[in-house]
Amino acid sequence: MPRWEEEKQMKQSTPGEGRGPAGGAFERPSVRSGIILRRLWQYLARSRWMLALAVFLSIIGNLLALLGPKLSGYAIDAMKGGAGHVDFGAVLHNAALMMICYACSAALSYALAVLMVQLSRNVVYRLRRDICERLMKLPVAFFDTHAIGDVLSVLSYDVDTVNASLSNDLVQMLASVITVGGSFIMMLSISPRLMLVFAVTIPCSVLFTRFRSRRVRPLYRRRSEKLGELNGYAEEMTDGLQTIKAYGRERVFKQRFDERNTAACEANYRADSFACMTGPMVNFVNNLSLAMISMFGAMMYMAGGITLGSVSSFVLYSRKFSGPINEFANIISELQSALAAAERVFMLLDEPGEEPDAPHAACLAGVRGEVEMRDVCFAYPGGGESVLHGFSLHARPGQVVAIVGPTGAGKTTIINLLMRFYDADAGAIFVDGREIRTLTRASLRRAYAMVLQDTWLFSGTVFENLAYGRENVTRDQVEAAARAAHIDGFIRSLPQGYDTVLRDGGASISKGQKQLLTIARAMLLDAPMLILDEATSNVDTQTERAIQGAMLSLMKGRTCFVIAHRLSTIRHADCIAVLRDGRVAECGTHEQLLAKGGYYSELYRAQFDDADSGA
Repeated sequence: MPRWEEEKQMKQSTPGEGRGPAGGAFERPSVRSGIILRRLWQYLARSRWMLALAVFLSIIGNLLALLGPKLSGYAIDAMKGGAGHVDFGAVLHNAALMMICYACSAALSYALAVLMVQLSRNVVYRLRRDICERLMKLPVAFFDTHAIGDVLSVLSYDVDTVNASLSNDLVQMLASVITVGGSFIMMLSISPRLMLVFAVTIPCSVLFTRFRSRRVRPLYRRRSEKLGELNGYAEEMTDGLQTIKAYGRERVFKQRFDERNTAACEANYRADSFACMTGPMVNFVNNLSLAMISMFGAMMYMAGGITLGSVSSFVLYSRKFSGPINEFANIISELQSALAAAERVFMLLDEPGEEPDAPHAACLAGVRGEVEMRDVCFAYPGGGESVLHGFSLHARPGQVVAIVGPTGAGKTTIINLLMRFYDADAGAIFVDGREIRTLTRASLRRAYAMVLQDTWLFSGTVFENLAYGRENVTRDQVEAAARAAHIDGFIRSLPQGYDTVLRDGGASISKGQKQLLTIARAMLLDAPMLILDEATSNVDTQTERAIQGAMLSLMKGRTCFVIAHRLSTIRHADCIAVLRDGRVAECGTHEQLLAKGGYYSELYRAQFDDADSGA
């Protein structure tokens, strides 16, 4: 991924220093729960048969469990005549039926749990796949303005939170609805008058739960945001750990990490502590209803209005009725956490991708390599100062154009514009006489091979990393490119040679070796144009001289744009453009610019006066 302009990076003396909280977090006004649930349903609906089977298993399993209290009442009524008049046959029959019902219910509950785990796995797989596809479509500007740790937090923590809710809470909610409905019908069939107790307690539970759920969701949203900030800072800190140690700033960064860690823990504590108050309060109301049912049921039994077995069944059904309500109060809190996580997931999925190609955009083919930038003006999004002001440059086919200038002059910005990672605010860029906005981005980018200062290797074998940019490449072609880049000997010294697996971005090899691998990767491409952005900055001078022949071979016949601080690498460029304040201050060959005695001459003398005098 192309880096921000150097001048934006130089604002920090060490990684993370001088910065506020990780920027670009997914912070937007709250989205209504119904909208989020409808979007989640779109993912669930893709497995309709599994969902239908889950509903069927839940209904049957809970109905079987609801038969238990009824059978218990029958068994109690069979013993009301005393020890000499107990109908043991009826007691054993009802007890056996209870065991069968509860055993079958337990088996169906297990099958339902397994099914819901499978269903949630499918949903999470699709969510992560869609997030990955969205990340591939997002413009480079998105990654320049959003903390990578926050994006990873959405991809891992938030998706996992949604997964936990789907696999656990959805089953409990479904079971609760069936149990509450079935218990209500059973209690109504036993004694409608005892049902009046719930006319007082249920509204209290519902109103209290609704009030608390509205208050807890913003707290869960804040918890996700603070965790994203913590992950972003941790990712930034670990990337710059070597620099932190070199500057002796461990204590400062530990303090800053503690501040973010404290904020994340505090947000988590506030959310969970507020949510956990709901269950005990609802449980208190439910226990109050049980006490009232027991008292009024006993009074009715003494008056002869109800049997003892019916009272027992009613009490058991009241527990089944109020128990899910208590569980539902806890589920609501967990559901709010899942909704806050899903909200962040959908915010990422809703991030606008790169602007689509023009309706009649053509594919760039048969590239000759003529590139012209005409009166280009550009400022990075966010209201910053303009980086380029009326910049113009013309590269003929096969020409090597070097771009030099002080830090912050806009060199890397030119590369971003050539590749259409950003579009110019004014002016136009042409390739072979065609304005690049009339071409498809994919075909334009395929026309370039790139070697950047910031090397990128992925977890895979050396061969896979070298062959990354070209399909159907042979082993001989890869080895030939490695020899040309003077990296073949090092590769063969690895434990498995070209089959050695590189992990963590090639952390086990030096920066210079990684850069040589990326140069070999570029050599395998048959692109008509080439971009070298400080391509040998991590290579020592001796190695640089050794591979200059290979670099010249790589550049031969291709239009090349070379950004370099080492002026020794651009002496033979056909054209050297000296960039100052967003404009071309000087332009010419190495000899012409030295003869002018301008800014390029000053740069050259600063680097080579001692070497030239020694010669």
